[in-house]
Amino acid sequence: MYQFSRSIYRELNDRIIESPGNCAASNRQKVLEACEETMMRLAQDQRYFARPTNTLFREIRNFFPLQDQLWVYRVIDANVQMATAYLAQLPNVGPFWEPRHCRACTRRGTPCKREPLPGRDYCPSHKHLEEPFGVSEELEHAQGAPAAA
Repeated sequence: MYQFSRSIYRELNDRIIESPGNCAASNRQKVLEACEETMMRLAQDQRYFARPTNTLFREIRNFFPLQDQLWVYRVIDANVQMATAYLAQLPNVGPFWEPRHCRACTRRGTPCKREPLPGRDYCPSHKHLEEPFGVSEELEHAQGAPAAA
């Protein structure tokens, strides 16, 4: 994930605004840290990070001139899509090649140590806790639809 965050930073680095009151390095440092934090969160918790492109753009857009805003968004979006594609290709290991663990907790409150099912976040014992994508949208649609007689 380091490669993706640095790729974003390298493309954006030349257009960062140098504030007269602040040291220019501090603006560059903030952009770099925001890129790294976003990519780490995407790697660690991709399922619950709904809009990484928008999150990163909102965080760093103040460091760029107005005429570059669309270009900045497109750079971020292209790199986030590449990172997401990379994560989808990984085998049943985490993004840093560590073994994956179930996201559930045991009755004692300790994390479950079993390996999750392929393509899922939970082990066979806790698979009932997982909601497939789109369930909440289907429920909202069903609740808003008029009852058929």
